[in-house]
Amino acid sequence: MKGIDTNVLVRYLVQDDPAQSIKATHFIERTAHASSIAINGIILCELVWVLESAYHYSRETVVTVLEHILKTKQFHIHEPDILWQSLNGYKNDGADFADYYIAYLNHHQGAEYTVTFDKKAAKCKHFKLL
Repeated sequence: MKGIDTNVLVRYLVQDDPAQSIKATHFIERTAHASSIAINGIILCELVWVLESAYHYSRETVVTVLEHILKTKQFHIHEPDILWQSLNGYKNDGADFADYYIAYLNHHQGAEYTVTFDKKAAKCKHFKLL
C-alpha cells in the first residue's frame, strides 16, 4: 500500500497542471493495479476545502467526488463508516464536511458530544453549541 497527499489527489481529479497531473495520474493508476492507495479523513477534509475554495465546486459536485472516492476499491479508506456518516451529514445538513468528520470521529471514540461555537455545526446531533 502507498499513501498520497491531498495535492496529488487534487491534481489527479482536477487535471489542471499538466506536469503534475500526468505524474499524479501515472502514480495512482500504476499503484492501483499493483496495490492500494491509503486515503484518510484528513485528506478528504483538505480535498473538500480545496475543491470548494480554490476551484469553486458546488456542494453537489463535491459530494459526487467523495462518493466516487469512497467507493473506489483501489483506495484503502481509513475509517470508512465515519467518513460515510460525515458525507451524509455534509450532503444533507449544511455544515462543513470537516465539522461532521470531527463530530463523528469524536463520537466513535466515545465522546457523548462535541462542543462548538459554530451554529451550522451545532445542527449535527453530536455537537452542542457552547
